[in-house]
Amino acid sequence: MYYQNETEETTFDAIVIGSGISGGWAAKELTEKGLKTLLLERGRDVKHGEYPTANMEAWDSEGRGQLPLEELKKYPKQSRTGYTIRAESAHWFVNDLENPYSEVKRFDWMRGYHVGGRSIMWGRHSYRWSDLDFEANAKDGFGVDWPIRYKDVEKWYDYVEGFAGITGRKEGLPQLPDGNFLPPFKMNCLEEHVRGKIAENFNGRVMTLGRIANLSVDHNGRTRCQFRNRCIRGCPFGAYFSSNVATLPAAYATGNLTLRPYSIVYEIIYDNDKGKATGVRVLDAQTNEHKEFYAKVIFCCASAIASTFILLNSKSRRFPNGLGNDSGELGHNLMDHHFRVGARGIYDGFADKYYRGRRPGGIYIPRFRNLDKKSQRKEYLRGFGYQGGASRQNWTRYVAELTKFGGDFKDELITPGPWQMGLTGFGECLPYHENKMYINEEVRDKWGLPTVTFDAEFKENEKKMQEDMANAAAEMLEAAGLKQVSTYQAGSWPGLGIHEMGTARMGRDPKTSVLNKWNQMHAVPNVFVTDGACMTSASCVNPSLTYMALTARAVDYAVSEMKKLNL
Repeated sequence: MYYQNETEETTFDAIVIGSGISGGWAAKELTEKGLKTLLLERGRDVKHGEYPTANMEAWDSEGRGQLPLEELKKYPKQSRTGYTIRAESAHWFVNDLENPYSEVKRFDWMRGYHVGGRSIMWGRHSYRWSDLDFEANAKDGFGVDWPIRYKDVEKWYDYVEGFAGITGRKEGLPQLPDGNFLPPFKMNCLEEHVRGKIAENFNGRVMTLGRIANLSVDHNGRTRCQFRNRCIRGCPFGAYFSSNVATLPAAYATGNLTLRPYSIVYEIIYDNDKGKATGVRVLDAQTNEHKEFYAKVIFCCASAIASTFILLNSKSRRFPNGLGNDSGELGHNLMDHHFRVGARGIYDGFADKYYRGRRPGGIYIPRFRNLDKKSQRKEYLRGFGYQGGASRQNWTRYVAELTKFGGDFKDELITPGPWQMGLTGFGECLPYHENKMYINEEVRDKWGLPTVTFDAEFKENEKKMQEDMANAAAEMLEAAGLKQVSTYQAGSWPGLGIHEMGTARMGRDPKTSVLNKWNQMHAVPNVFVTDGACMTSASCVNPSLTYMALTARAVDYAVSEMKKLNL
């Protein structure tokens, strides 16, 4: 039995599920093209500026930012990751007890259920993929071939970068295409030194600035970064890209957007006679009422795991194993980046130099392995890049000892320590069919809905790559003259990179994939999936910019097909 408020509008031109990076872009593009669009978000509404801790200081909260132990118990899985769940940011993360999931093998699923989703909390590194990535599966035989190449997405990268605002240096590297950049931030003195030494000692390796969605100049009505290092709280200046500050205000401005928060989509309605989806079923998170909404086209943008959960849970006579799951690939080929591997060291020099502010991103070293025969490695396939940066040590360097006291010790504490630098590798995971997620009917969430079980792991290829990630990082730091260089492998599990991908992949053949080259379901032509679920391989660079470009491209195609009466 489904109950509907008789006064509530139920029929739209388009429905978008999820309001994060992909969902925000889908809403913007659909509404700007004239479609009356319903945006469904399972969590609360958050308008730009409604960031409760954005201007608080540590002393404004009890425990100086530390959560009380009773409160911390709500985050047993998310707090185990090493991402600090603190008073200033805990409200962005889901309550694990109300939103459980299960693991055959460890999987760190980080979630934010509110308007804007993880676009409020993301790390903002924004890189274009290249044909090195789009052709990888075809060349080495893992996974299926992407149905697109860089040329298919290039103009859409230009488009979304121009709106979002991405800072960066142009380096002319084929494996990391240059973009439509705002002026870059500046490297500090040690980073510039290391950049030069890497170029001098390693042919083909380049250290550049991270390409990030933080504004270095005012852009599209938004204010440039203030170097506060409080991005995780939400930025009142709008200095980094999020749905809340950028795409959703643009969608609202058209007059075509209807937002419905507290709306948990759990099923897409399929009409066997029409051969299409007709709408969605929603559980109201506040009233527990079931509702239905209808549209001509549906965009799944709830994140790789959540979108695929909805598809798997959408069963009918035509699709007994989940909507559009003729291939049996739905839920499989789950990927994430492996990381927390690298090296760090100390530099004896530049004692008279420091830096100003808290720059919102660090440096990036693009992939230099397995680009060609010269850089080919026998131990593993694909490759990795590095993020990192240099800084001066602060007073915390004395915490482990605490053997000193007095005025001289106080002076030491407030004197900058030596320069230090670290490099952390981010590596590609192969698209293994056996890495999967599936619905667990036994474990239910707060609302009585089934949950997700993960069965995924990093395998031998990733482990071999990690050895090289650590050693190559140390090699570069040592070549730059750093001392006390040490490598580390701190442990990495799927989910921890927060780049979940692949559970409803694109492909050329409906027998081995879920989506076609337009992010359109092979078997259900009016359903599109443009979040991480669509990815056919993982690359080694952050994927969010590609989600943006693919979403804008898919909307353009969908609206064109609607005008032709093909949808």
